[in-house]
Amino acid sequence: MCGVAGIFAYHYAANAISRPELSAMSRHMARRGPDASGEWFDPSERLGLAHRRLAIIDLADRALQPMASADGRHVIVFNGEIYNHLALREALLKEGAEFRTRSDTEVLLQLYARCGGAMVTRLRGMFAFAIYDTLAHTLFLARDPYGIKPLYYSDDGWVFRFASQVKTLISGGGVSRDRDPAGDVGFYLFGSVPEPFTCFREVRALPAGSTMLVDRAGARVPRGYHRVASVYDTAARDPRKRRDGPAAFADIALDSVRHHLAGDVEVGAFLSAGVDSAALVGLMRDAGARQIKTITIGFEEFADTPADETSAAAQIARFYGTRHVTRMITRSEFEADLPHFFEAMDQPSIDGLNTWFAAKTARELGLKAVLSGLGGDELLGGYPSFRDIPRWVRTLQLPSRIPLLGKGLRRLGKPLSERLRLHPKLAGLPEYGGSYAGAYLLKRGLYLPWELGEVLDRDTIEAGLRRLQPLKLIKAQLHGRPREPFARIATLESSLYLRNQLLRDADWAGMAHSVEIRTPLVDSEVLERSARLDLRGIAGKTALARSPAQPLPQAVLDRPKTGFALPIAEWMPVPSFGSAPAPRKPHRHGWARDWSRLVHRQFA
Repeated sequence: MCGVAGIFAYHYAANAISRPELSAMSRHMARRGPDASGEWFDPSERLGLAHRRLAIIDLADRALQPMASADGRHVIVFNGEIYNHLALREALLKEGAEFRTRSDTEVLLQLYARCGGAMVTRLRGMFAFAIYDTLAHTLFLARDPYGIKPLYYSDDGWVFRFASQVKTLISGGGVSRDRDPAGDVGFYLFGSVPEPFTCFREVRALPAGSTMLVDRAGARVPRGYHRVASVYDTAARDPRKRRDGPAAFADIALDSVRHHLAGDVEVGAFLSAGVDSAALVGLMRDAGARQIKTITIGFEEFADTPADETSAAAQIARFYGTRHVTRMITRSEFEADLPHFFEAMDQPSIDGLNTWFAAKTARELGLKAVLSGLGGDELLGGYPSFRDIPRWVRTLQLPSRIPLLGKGLRRLGKPLSERLRLHPKLAGLPEYGGSYAGAYLLKRGLYLPWELGEVLDRDTIEAGLRRLQPLKLIKAQLHGRPREPFARIATLESSLYLRNQLLRDADWAGMAHSVEIRTPLVDSEVLERSARLDLRGIAGKTALARSPAQPLPQAVLDRPKTGFALPIAEWMPVPSFGSAPAPRKPHRHGWARDWSRLVHRQFA
């Protein structure tokens, strides 16, 4: 994993690119790649590429980037890992290819020279890369199917810029910092900024599972090559769909873990007390890993409560014989780290602190790469949304199909819910609960549209909602319209919550400590194979728990889900940052809203 950036002055009347600007962008992402850095400039001075390296595969200098092909025609900067690079290399060797390195970077160069942009469909991994063709004067960009690796760009009609992080892109001074109200509204609706929007009008995310070509005429519209919804839709139409899910899933999970252990450095694991991370540790043993370092984060505030995972995680570690570390985080360390945490946070998010401390611990242990159980709930139906949303849709279709009725019931119910001290979302059930998009917003929403006045001014709300169109954005993820309710929720959770919050936070929080976070359950091959199995609800978690040769004890399956929780409510307010600004109307429901206002202040 690394950091990439580039500038392409594609317009014929544009000035030569600014070398100092590109160097500033490179310096900004130094933590993403502390092992080496490099820059490459086309002789025309109209294109420059920058790279920061975290050496994982082929640690020698021969694998440094930017990397040029043997004939000098193609130059690449690449962030991520190609887990099937060895198989691809073998196939290329049979076609007569010659290699100078053992790196997956060179495999990408060779594939592109032979297949062009179609090469992305052959890749298994997490990636964001750019390849410049010095003869055709084209820049090709690509991002992995799930969007594990971020890639942002800006195009002012003269110059195209890209980078691994939003803050990197604007650090060079060439991109406007004008706010995008869609970013502000999106953050308060979802708890993170939904792609392709960012906090800045001129910065967009290259969509997950997409490629883009930039030539002398400018940037083309991104072209999608993979969508989660389409995978489920195709699987539903496949008459060969198997019902022996639990037995078949073990092979799928083990194969993914084997691929995700690839590299020339030690790979550890984040370990909670849940099924996902625990099963991955067992599968790491089955894949041949030994003396595995596992990490659990704990808090004194959670002692003797269901939220304390340290004891249960330690039992799992003993069960699999790992070299386990329990790291207790104190309020004083939280307050000391908070300025660095916000500096590293690339876009506002109510999450990320758990990953920050886990990655910090991993780096202290000398680890460069760790496995994480992210994606298990999205893949296997582990969230309450898989149960609640279809139930709401079945029950509330009528009022939601009559907008005035749903809105009227919400306005009538709002004062009643306030009087009874119920959660404010309950008033929105008649208006939003009858459609998958509305019910998802209701379930995942931090604030709901009619509550935004508590935290944003009227002009920002109106402009942001107009640009964002949240219900339309949610519906768009269901392209292909998966038939089964399970597939619909899995698509929404994978395309929104997982991508925009969990994966994005894993990237910047891990990279802030120069740690690569790998996600075996967030993998296009796993998705395509498991979508053909019956893994709904408990069956899916049971299948994962039984995947290791030494299956997880039943006590792990029976334990209520908690995840990597943090005592934010106990730590708020934070004196060094002042009190979070009081909302225009105080609320009483959870810590997330208080924390979100503090986070948003750092990006205002």
